[in-house]
Amino acid sequence: MTTTFAPPPTERSRVRRAEDRGHYDHATIHAIVDAAYLCHVSFVDERGPLCLPTAVWRVDDHVLIHGSNGSKMMKSLAQGTPACLAITHLDGLVMARSAFSHSMNFRSVVIHGTFETVPDEDKTEVMHRLMDHLAPGRRHEARAPDRNELAATTVLRMPLFEAAAKIRAWGPKDKDEDMNWPVWAGVMPLRQAQLKPVAEPGGPAETPAYVQQWASA
Repeated sequence: MTTTFAPPPTERSRVRRAEDRGHYDHATIHAIVDAAYLCHVSFVDERGPLCLPTAVWRVDDHVLIHGSNGSKMMKSLAQGTPACLAITHLDGLVMARSAFSHSMNFRSVVIHGTFETVPDEDKTEVMHRLMDHLAPGRRHEARAPDRNELAATTVLRMPLFEAAAKIRAWGPKDKDEDMNWPVWAGVMPLRQAQLKPVAEPGGPAETPAYVQQWASA
């Protein structure tokens, strides 16, 4: 992941704890968002604080989520309720020589702001972009949402202006006095695995290229 120096866009978005792990450039933030399928959205409504998982994708300089018109979360966010969206990829468990110095390697993005409703005239295209995110080429094969399905769906977007990435990607950092402690130290890497696709019975015999390539990605 190539990074360039950029200052935090706002004081609220500045990484304070372990500030050397903070990144604010668009390339780094976009790459972390684009690698995600799920995010967690935090907000406060009449029920109190909530943090809910939902699908996420990016279109240019916005992150998007969608849901039923009847969803209390979508209704609240569509009204401009302040929100915080978070994405995290866990890349490894860091085994140090002392229990206190154990850590984790990760890539994360936190975005502050408010959502706005995607206009009806743009809804079809941004939903196509969700298909592109899940599997490039899928939008040309799956049945597109009809008028009733689109009308029943709220699509929201939040600008990536007030966003910060935080990354740890190195081995253990032990204290000098622990360096000779006789225990294994290092990183136990983790990754999200793309397994062999499982076809639904009764479908076409031909398997699309993006499905064939899924397990080898």
